[in-house]
Amino acid sequence: MGENIQKLKSNIEQRIVGKGPVLDKIIACLLADGHVLLGDVPGVGKTSIVKALSDSIDLSFSRIQCTPDTTPSDITGFSMYDQKNGDFKVIDGPVMNNIVLADELNRTSPKTQAALLEVMEEHTVTIDGKKRSVPEPFMVIATQNPTEMAGTYPIPESQMDRFMIKLSVGYPDAKASEEMAARFLDGTLHEKTSSVLSGTDIIAMRKEVNSVTIHEDLRRYGVKIVEETRNTPEISCGASPRGLLSMLRFAQALAYISERDYCIPEDIAEAASYTLPHRIMLTTEAKLSKTTKEFLVQQILHRVKVS
Repeated sequence: MGENIQKLKSNIEQRIVGKGPVLDKIIACLLADGHVLLGDVPGVGKTSIVKALSDSIDLSFSRIQCTPDTTPSDITGFSMYDQKNGDFKVIDGPVMNNIVLADELNRTSPKTQAALLEVMEEHTVTIDGKKRSVPEPFMVIATQNPTEMAGTYPIPESQMDRFMIKLSVGYPDAKASEEMAARFLDGTLHEKTSSVLSGTDIIAMRKEVNSVTIHEDLRRYGVKIVEETRNTPEISCGASPRGLLSMLRFAQALAYISERDYCIPEDIAEAASYTLPHRIMLTTEAKLSKTTKEFLVQQILHRVKVS
């Protein structure tokens, strides 16, 4: 169980310094069949982490650099008339790959962002009325610039709900920065790495994650946490049913990477911290008082107990 995960993480850490906890969450999300939103300032290594992950697994990879003029067909693909054969042929878009990086997602328009809705939920795209399945395993990892930066659009709530977790990469600490600088100067920071796992390995581990046991008491605990997001005065719109299911699946993945075949309360609480904040909406009063979604979720976790 843990050998493949450690092999994958060690391979990524040859190129990524000081981000072990972030890598754990991304790997867990991959094994939970989810999608990740990385929100942070430019230059902290969001894109590098995704590229290191894709290079470590023998899967196809594509990158979409989102800009204001990116169109939906630039993501999903389109059909084009072939004069030679006298019919239309489909030109695959970048989503027809195993791992898709949507870089700076909130720099493109909501219409283009919506092109990812179907494929993230159903793993299919529709071109000229015909559905096409993406290869499995499939994962979208999007990066997001801070909303106060110039040239950004808000990501619609329906789009946010498709992401299983939202992470902040954050700045490295002083020790990690020193190691990064040393490896950069001696030319070893950006060394090429080869794949250590296959798509078949990921699919097999996903099946094992799905079989991780969650006791009914913990299921009720998860339900109470989600219900509390709908009853908290500072929250105008609580977590969706999809949020509940994402939380439980992510908790299974967290238990799995901890080499357990059962969940404990800490798995549910940790999963809630990453799967719920980006799914809730604050009241105007809460926004004006600078209350954060993460703070409110932590307050809920303090109030709700396993019964």
